[in-house]
Amino acid sequence: MNLNITGHHLEVTAALRDYVTSKLDRVIRHFDHVTSVNVILSVDKLKQKAEVTVHVRGKDIFVESIEEDLYAAIDAMTDKLDRQVLKHKEKSYDHGHEAHKRQSAES
Repeated sequence: MNLNITGHHLEVTAALRDYVTSKLDRVIRHFDHVTSVNVILSVDKLKQKAEVTVHVRGKDIFVESIEEDLYAAIDAMTDKLDRQVLKHKEKSYDHGHEAHKRQSAES
């Protein structure tokens, strides 16, 4: 997995980098097919923005979060990303086998 963390109008410190990687490891653990992750942290006056693009096989998942605190934005971003990754995982593993089971039961 390729992890890229960049900052717009802020310097990405070691503490921020460690915080983001620890949060993303929790999310990426659900899904094995992640090829790369791009994280952009930005500051705009009173708004702190965290956005991530996760490249998985067959799809790119993009999530962003805007909060007053950067750490809160990172937390909200990882929560949204976790829901999106689980949703994509369920869709990719569900190939309509339920319909086949119902057809054989009705016969």
